Amino acid sequence: MIKRRIAAFLLITALSASSAALFSLPAQAQQTDRAKHIGGKFMCMCGCNQVLTQCNHVGCTVSTSMLKELDTAVARGDSETEITSAFVQEFGTKVYAEPPKSGLSLLAWSLPTIYLLLGTLLVIFVIWRWRSRAALPAAAVAGGAIGISPQDLENARRRVARETED
Repeated sequence: MIKRRIAAFLLITALSASSAALFSLPAQAQQTDRAKHIGGKFMCMCGCNQVLTQCNHVGCTVSTSMLKELDTAVARGDSETEITSAFVQEFGTKVYAEPPKSGLSLLAWSLPTIYLLLGTLLVIFVIWRWRSRAALPAAAVAGGAIGISPQDLENARRRVARETED
């Protein structure tokens, strides 16, 4: 009889522990997903130039400590901005995997597009100038205003024909 009670007690304890684990799993999974989402916005500070959640160095103590700090903050219920400001305060702005798009960073993000547009406009302008200059001498030669005598022009044409013969 006592063995049955002990067995029943152990069975009930085991079931309650497993059910508690099952019911708390979604909350832990949500915290882990949130930590992965937030951790994906930071760089590992060990010098590997990888995102914090993807640092693959064997025994990297820096990423381990950073992830523990992140998990602790997520478990406390800190907001993403609080966690971000804590990491920036500790490591500086180099902790960002993608710099914030504001202020000077916004200018840095937009400069490649600005350079592309300016370069395209410059190329169009240069081609336009070349075409306008190329059209001017042809018109001047036809009108005879360039100052080359017809005899010199004929000599140049014969020389070109001679030099380009196969």
